[in-house]
Amino acid sequence: MARGDLVEAEAAAAREALEEASSVVALTGAGISTESGIPDFRGPQGVWTKNPGAERTATLQHYLADPEIRKQVWQTRLHSPAWSAAPNAGHVALVDLERQGRLRAIVTQNIDGMHQKAGSNPGLVIELHGTMHHVMCWSCGSRAPMPPVLERVRAGEDDPACVALIDGQPCGGVLKSATISFGQALDPEVLERAVLAVQAADLVLAVGSTLAVHPAAGLVPLAARFGIPVVIVNADPTPYDDVAVAVVRTPIGRALPPLVTR
Repeated sequence: MARGDLVEAEAAAAREALEEASSVVALTGAGISTESGIPDFRGPQGVWTKNPGAERTATLQHYLADPEIRKQVWQTRLHSPAWSAAPNAGHVALVDLERQGRLRAIVTQNIDGMHQKAGSNPGLVIELHGTMHHVMCWSCGSRAPMPPVLERVRAGEDDPACVALIDGQPCGGVLKSATISFGQALDPEVLERAVLAVQAADLVLAVGSTLAVHPAAGLVPLAARFGIPVVIVNADPTPYDDVAVAVVRTPIGRALPPLVTR
């Protein structure tokens, strides 16, 4: 079979599977946001591919122990392209699927909030790795919106501390984004919610994920064990392509809208 025929056959199989589904769980990774100008981490142009040392800044142990790393990370947060990025056609396609009444949940590995920005119901978005839109204090556990802290950085604070009041005094603890770093466990309640959503679905649509990071990647073989069809839309091969009923390599913004349209 010629390459073009193979691509069309896979797309047709994916469309057929989605047309029959009435309770879809979308599992999204960094690849769905790259078309919005937000770089992924492990792809050919990924943040860690181009600068392997940057992975150190995403490790909790180093972040908490080294003020210089925190200063570097705060500058990266301040200038993140995610703040000005717009949702792309892939994000919008999942909003369309929700409006059809066929989307049970979006389980996302992304921290950028683009699904909500596109119009997805926040109550349907399960953020496995947290969100960059809030900060949390590692000492007192308080949580607050990110923008006021970024304003402090913009005004000259290079390692802003927690200002939540404890017995009338500022806490002073280390602040980090409310995201999951290397060496930090996922919230078990969030993970359980994702597992339950997958178990209740009649199709899992994995979009833009390498399916290499666990436990998120484990949701795909979990679906397969329950006999739930899996459709994968990703530029590169994944470890679970063999359990999918269809694997689509077409760019997400072009592939997803016709797949979900009835």
